[in-house]
Amino acid sequence: MAKVTREEILKIAEMTRVSIEEHEMDSIIAQFNSVLNYAECVVEIAQQVDMATQKNINCMRNDQVIPTDSKEILAQAPQSEDNYFVVPKFIDNK
Repeated sequence: MAKVTREEILKIAEMTRVSIEEHEMDSIIAQFNSVLNYAECVVEIAQQVDMATQKNINCMRNDQVIPTDSKEILAQAPQSEDNYFVVPKFIDNK
């Protein structure tokens, strides 16, 4: 469990040119410790997962065609035409 000291907070504040009031110190230390504890949890989880076996796990799956009614989705669009979204032109083909 990571534990940030008052001196470390003051050093970080000095390096980043951030002024910290004395009454803010306990809250800032608690926030730093919370972030560091979360980061430690993420590192532990990442170490448990073998990324080489997880990468592209579904790359060989078969494509599946699932028929859907696009009217419901197109009804939410600002503009549509036939069965397509209408979007502003953003590339000029000169």
